[in-house]
Amino acid sequence: MSIETTTTRRAPTSREQGIVLVVAMLALMWVLEIVDQVTGADLDQYGIKPHDADGLIGIATAPFLHAGFGHLIGNTVPFLVLGVAIALSGLARVVAATAIVAVVGGLGTWLAASSHTNHIGASGIVFGYAAYLIARGFFSRNLLHLGVGVLVIAVYGTTLLFGLVPTDGISWQGHLFGAVGGVLAARVLDSRDERRQASDEPVAGLPGIP
Repeated sequence: MSIETTTTRRAPTSREQGIVLVVAMLALMWVLEIVDQVTGADLDQYGIKPHDADGLIGIATAPFLHAGFGHLIGNTVPFLVLGVAIALSGLARVVAATAIVAVVGGLGTWLAASSHTNHIGASGIVFGYAAYLIARGFFSRNLLHLGVGVLVIAVYGTTLLFGLVPTDGISWQGHLFGAVGGVLAARVLDSRDERRQASDEPVAGLPGIP
């Protein structure tokens, strides 16, 4: 006699979905760089080109493009570590933080950087993630958030400071405005007053914002 059994799969949590998203974005960076190197497709042309209307597309595409594997490797670990740290607050949080950082950082670079340059790489997002993690504790007044911010400063503080120094061949504008986007994201997403109001008034939307 055969017996039929059924198993119920546990739905992934918002935190797990956020981590998967970060890993998927990083995987896409690697896939695009491999394609670029193997096929010579010149995907780097889709970076942010300041003051050029056609270069606005780079706000969405530039973070996924890199000038070689060395450039990509340098961004891989901080992107993964900082991105996962944000994703631990849920899918909605990492989506919103990434969107704000990308738009503010990309648009700021497009407006402020020199014409006839091309800006690519995930470092603007990395600086935005770091700035978000550092700033959110000041807005949320959460001891855990403050502790994470202190840890980020301890690990990446020197790199962040040097990355904001104007340097030829480095998109310091992307770093600067990415960081501005990170602080703005912390203000928008983690304000203590807004969090208190949100707890009183349920809002429909993406799950995972604590």
